[in-house]
Amino acid sequence: MEKVLQVKDLHVSFSTYGGEVQAVRGVTFDLFKGETLAIVGESGCGKSVTSQSIMRLIPNPPGKIKTGEILFKGKDLTKLKEPELRKIRGADISMIFQDPMTALNPTLTIGDQIMEGIMQHEKVSKTEAQKVAIEMLTLVGIPSPEARLKQFPHQFSGGMRQRIVIAMALVCQPEVLIADEPTTALDVTIQAQILELFKDIQKKTNVSIILITHDLGVVAQVADRIAVMYAGKIVESGTRREIFYQPQHPYTRGLLNSVPRLDVEEAELIPIPGSPPDLFAPPTGCPFAARCSYAMEVCDRVYPFKTHLSKEHHVDCWLQDERAKHMVSTIS
Repeated sequence: MEKVLQVKDLHVSFSTYGGEVQAVRGVTFDLFKGETLAIVGESGCGKSVTSQSIMRLIPNPPGKIKTGEILFKGKDLTKLKEPELRKIRGADISMIFQDPMTALNPTLTIGDQIMEGIMQHEKVSKTEAQKVAIEMLTLVGIPSPEARLKQFPHQFSGGMRQRIVIAMALVCQPEVLIADEPTTALDVTIQAQILELFKDIQKKTNVSIILITHDLGVVAQVADRIAVMYAGKIVESGTRREIFYQPQHPYTRGLLNSVPRLDVEEAELIPIPGSPPDLFAPPTGCPFAARCSYAMEVCDRVYPFKTHLSKEHHVDCWLQDERAKHMVSTIS
């Protein structure tokens, strides 16, 4: 499969009065043509910072990409100047932000906001841009698109606004679409419609999607591969089936155990005890060790090597590594 985007050993930090927060610590993943990669994890794990780093939207200061590469079409996005990045943002790589109301300008019509992206990246007339905008509203399921172009954001429901934001992101036919918690503010019925819309759009355009979410129910419906993030690191990654049916990292299992299930009568939700580590001074060993009921002495001392369980399934956990016994004897 063709690799569309590669993120290699990405480190992102934020300078604060209290010190340096190491928000992303060595994240590596590939995105393939026409697939949906979901990055999941609890709030504060670094998934949104990772997605914003790809678009180079981290405010500097206080944020900074310290090391790593973000490769798109042979170019390292971390080294591009702002004028070059503007040509890529919206045209080749687009992003859907969390809150559709704040993503839209309340003083401009929907038509003006969709057409702005087309006219900025492509040399077309206003009439041609309007035609494309109508096509995009039709694609995302907005009824009477010609009339809706003249309306303002407050005249739309939350679900409709999210569809408009998706239309804005897709208007220049990007190769990569980053969706940051695209269904968080929506009720369950509208969530299902938006997820179906993502699948339908991907079939029609073959766009590659990075889905940022904490909701494993969302992931189960649309993701091809899943990367589980914790404390700024990807601790496990694999296909949807591998992560849901063969989870190997205790944190992944904890996430799955805390999701309500309809197929098990009187299923009890099991919360993950404890709190995430302080990223002002992250632990040298496994960041989940303090919350893990399987933790060994080596887990506190040394970060685990990556164990390859299959072509796609990788995990950073000493429980899956035969070297753990040797490491225990070495550090004792």
